[in-house]
Order: sequence, then structure tokens, then C-alpha cells
Amino acid sequence: MREMSVEEVKASVRRSIEALNRGKAACLIDMDRTGATDVVVHTAYGMDIHGLEDFKKLMSQWYDGFPDIHFNIDDIVVEGDMAVLRYTVTGTHKGAFMGIPPTNKTLTGWAIDIYHIVGSKLVECWTRADTLGIMQQLGVIPTPKK
Repeated sequence: MREMSVEEVKASVRRSIEALNRGKAACLIDMDRTGATDVVVHTAYGMDIHGLEDFKKLMSQWYDGFPDIHFNIDDIVVEGDMAVLRYTVTGTHKGAFMGIPPTNKTLTGWAIDIYHIVGSKLVECWTRADTLGIMQQLGVIPTPKK
């Protein structure tokens, strides 16, 4: 199995983000193309996801909660079989998400993912996000007064 070049990895990450921005169906199709069946995802919410099907369920929850979700790439850094993606996410909270009823609030947050890619397949991912900021924007956690 040939190792992907830096430019090939960046192009693959960009294609995946483009698929995410085309909606839930395109995202799930892309996940079948790019995700290893035994992928492990270390989420920003303190839980680990094991397996592509559970990862797809997690992503489906995002689309159910934020049907207009949009991802904007800020940076991609690649070294060997590791890629770091820093991105901004926006979306309107139109459906239940993580037990939170819809608020119709639009949020903007940031996240950083570290991907371990082997033979063009995502095998492991670590995600960190502005979870506090997102929960404050949704009104779940109060914003401190200045």
C-alpha cells in the first residue's frame, strides 16, 4: 500500500469537507469511501466512537440538529500519515441535538481534528472543539457577564 503524498492527503480532506457541505446523504456516502470500518473517533465530548457505523450515526445526529451545517477549512497541516484540520463550523439549531431541544439559534464554532490516515482511509481521529462556546450560543450554559 503506497503512502499518500502531502498534496493527496490535503485534496482528500478538502473533498471530504466539500461532501460534508453538500448535506447528510453526501457526508454518509463520503464516509463509506474514506473511513475504515474499524475507525476510532475520540470526540470533543469525552466519548470514543468505535466503528464506521457508529461514526456515521454521530454525524447523522449533527445533521439532524443542524440541517444547514457548514464547515469552512481554516488550515490543513500534513506530516506523514497524520493530518491536522482546523475549521470553523456554522449551523442553525433546528432539531434535537445531544438531548437539547431545537433553539433556532445560529451558532459559529471552531474545531481541530487530527486524522490518522492509512492507505487513504481514516483509521483514527481526535477532535477538539469550542464545546463551551457552542453550548453558550445555544443558551444551555450561561455566558459570564463582563
